[in-house]
Amino acid sequence: MDSARTHTSTPDDVRTTAPRGRALATEAVHAGRDDLAGRGLHAPPIDLSTTYPSYDSRGEAARIDAFAATGAEPDGPPVYGRLGNPTVARFETALARLEGTEAAVAFASGMAALSAILLVRGSMGLRHVVAVRPLYGCSDHLLTAGLLGSEVTWTDPAGVADALRPDTGLVLVESPANPTLAEVDLRAVAHACGSVPLLVDNTFATPVLQRPAEHGARLVLHSATKYLGGHGDVLAGVVACDEEFAGRLRQVRFATGGVLHPLAGYLLLRGLSTLPVRVRAASANAAELAGRLAADPRVARVHYPRIGGAMVSFEVHGDPHEVIGGVRLITPAVSLGSVDTLIQHPASISHRIVDADDRRGAGVGDRLLRLSVGLEDVDDLWADLDRALGERAVGAIPLREALSRTE
Repeated sequence: MDSARTHTSTPDDVRTTAPRGRALATEAVHAGRDDLAGRGLHAPPIDLSTTYPSYDSRGEAARIDAFAATGAEPDGPPVYGRLGNPTVARFETALARLEGTEAAVAFASGMAALSAILLVRGSMGLRHVVAVRPLYGCSDHLLTAGLLGSEVTWTDPAGVADALRPDTGLVLVESPANPTLAEVDLRAVAHACGSVPLLVDNTFATPVLQRPAEHGARLVLHSATKYLGGHGDVLAGVVACDEEFAGRLRQVRFATGGVLHPLAGYLLLRGLSTLPVRVRAASANAAELAGRLAADPRVARVHYPRIGGAMVSFEVHGDPHEVIGGVRLITPAVSLGSVDTLIQHPASISHRIVDADDRRGAGVGDRLLRLSVGLEDVDDLWADLDRALGERAVGAIPLREALSRTE
């Protein structure tokens, strides 16, 4: 939805009490680190071992058999880096706490995480997926191309129940969606799914703004490359879910090798400690920029979700490529969720792989720009955007009037 001109709440309005009795900000700092003081440590250790010695080969065999049966994390010391890693496990524990799920399983990228989910369901003969556009372009392509043997039915949220089949293994939505920031009523969709697992891509919102498991989602996906890492220096994906599904994901991860490197796990755990502060600060900047863009006659339409967040999309009257080429402080680049502000043209980059008609039908027009707002001073960001947008037309619309025109 394009609610920038009617949005009145701020990220501080969002309930931030995490499960298990501790506030979200406290969990972000301490989850996955609760044992450190007792071990005489302050910073989490980084375990870079790929293999671990054991003189009990019978016991080792029993632990491997147990993992093969259920995918449960082996008791005792680690076995092999592809089976699990202590540093990565800390991040998984922390993310599960923040999302309010029993477990989380980390992967080498967000696409590796989504692939593992599809493989789990496909192995059970449930290859059909019901999905709502728009999604991240590569997620759309993975489903549409059937690269993992899946078959997809695209629908709108109201059509989910009618699209289900006996072999439907998954319903997939992204809310707020990439790049239009359209929002989905997660509780209503979860109800429509019945017994079929609902997978919600929560990358844009993060657990700071919404926890889909509280609304009935069984699976919560993150491209951890984005806000969870938060600094543009780590590539990762993670799925928060119940322990039963986590076991199956671990088995797929072991078999396919889509493991997360321990150093990446360390960086992600460090990133989580500042996640609430970063998301709220960047969201305040984004809300301010959305309002200024909405009042600007060079901008045709602004998309900003009611839930808030640090992402803004806007459609320009002029050439979007000129805007991309005109920024100097803002970085023209793919990805999002970093401490610095990024801008990109989805039709040319992130959603280029999606069929043009499908892309436009999902609201990803040729004049749409996606802005991932960072932590810079908002006036500096606006000065850069103002310059990149080009000559201002005579008779700019006052902000109050611009807001009223979209209600």
